[in-house]
Amino acid sequence: KIKEITVNENNTAEALGSGSLAVFATPAMIALMEKTARLSVAPYLEEGQSTVGTLVNIKHLSASPVGMTITCKTELVDIDRRRLVFHVECYDTARAFHHRRSEIHGQDRRKTAITLLLF
Repeated sequence: KIKEITVNENNTAEALGSGSLAVFATPAMIALMEKTARLSVAPYLEEGQSTVGTLVNIKHLSASPVGMTITCKTELVDIDRRRLVFHVECYDTARAFHHRRSEIHGQDRRKTAITLLLF
């Protein structure tokens, strides 16, 4: 799955309080990764199932300014019962990488939620 967004005044470190610069915020990057992973498996989930992140270990390696496009790509590489392992790449227009690799765990959200692990 591929999802793109543009850095704007609403998803900067300054706006989200994670820093004081008008660059793509780490919390916004994590949300993009989780959303892209969720969208990639959504067609295969049963009614009442979804995903949610619970553990994150990433490296945000580049400061992407307002106006730059951020691309997130996910590839499902392993399934172990409710655990889904993804290869995730998130990069900006200059192709500066921000992150690679994720895991998702899941079950019925009426009981417990699917867990997205980013490392």
